[in-house]
Amino acid sequence: MGLLSATWSRIQTSLFPFLEEELGPLDERKQKLVRILELIRIEEYVREVPYIIGKRLSNRKALARAFVAKVVYNCPTSRDLIERVQGDAALRRICGWERRGDIPSESTFSRSFSEFAKGKLSERVHEALIEKYVSPRLVGHISRDGTEIEAREKPVSKKAVKEEPAAVPKRKRGRPRKGEKRPPKEPTRIERQKTMSLEEMLADLPQVCDRGTKINSKGYKESWNGYKLHIDVADGQIPISCFLTSASCHDSQVALPLATMTATRVTNLYDLMDSAYDCQHIADHSIGLGHVPIIDPNRRNGEPRELAPAQKVRYHERTGVERVNGRLKDEFGGRVVRVRGATKVMAHLMFGILALAADQILRFVM
Repeated sequence: MGLLSATWSRIQTSLFPFLEEELGPLDERKQKLVRILELIRIEEYVREVPYIIGKRLSNRKALARAFVAKVVYNCPTSRDLIERVQGDAALRRICGWERRGDIPSESTFSRSFSEFAKGKLSERVHEALIEKYVSPRLVGHISRDGTEIEAREKPVSKKAVKEEPAAVPKRKRGRPRKGEKRPPKEPTRIERQKTMSLEEMLADLPQVCDRGTKINSKGYKESWNGYKLHIDVADGQIPISCFLTSASCHDSQVALPLATMTATRVTNLYDLMDSAYDCQHIADHSIGLGHVPIIDPNRRNGEPRELAPAQKVRYHERTGVERVNGRLKDEFGGRVVRVRGATKVMAHLMFGILALAADQILRFVM
């Protein structure tokens, strides 16, 4: 908290007066952008492209800052961002360009974004941000959930990605004969994850664009083409870990890798999950990490089950992850995805997650 307070003091007493003297009065949105950029320092994680004779050198550091501005201003496309930067001298200089002629073309923005996505720039900066400002403190609750991400690309058919099952000899229906041995049942993905490393668990999850279906809060079935973003959120609505999967991937299949990833970044006491995660393997994994799992129970054999009164009170903290999902989509570009492919979609969403996390961290001292 002392480091965060020092950063906030520097922004308020030194940075803002200097910028207002150079650029004039800053509106609320520009002040928010400046605070986020100063906290995350994304330019320190960017490697400049070597100069090539005959080719104009573009400033990758300014482009990285511009992509943060894109999600803060909730611009749907790079073209919208370029038009906004060209017409706003203060915003242009905050990003790092002195003149309008210094702003790169739309194709340069596209190539730079591809490089940032391939190098996982936004994910690396987010992890460093969490390590610097959140890891030193004890986190009470981690709330886990998955949210739908609509994409503008054709979903892959299940037949195209489904592996051909191995040939299994047919057997008669009914109970086995005396002495007959049946082949062992194939382990589920969650059962396989218990013996996997984090990298193996993440590699085993599907990430192609397909079709997902869920029951909404009003009880109606709705479907979408695209992906699903799985998020772990700490108290204070700070996203800690994220992972993108296919839209059809069930939330429970990402619980173990997401919990393992979060445990390497912060120390927390409780894991809060809805009924989609009601699985004994998930609860055991949470206990193995030294946490207390609080999972909204499903019915068993038609009989309703309920949480203990004290657990119900703590379970109310899970609304934080719902608010993060809403803010990501409404304020930080999560509802408008114009890129294709899991790598680029994840990079786009992580720029929003990065800005959202920085904004929530700053609220501790505002």
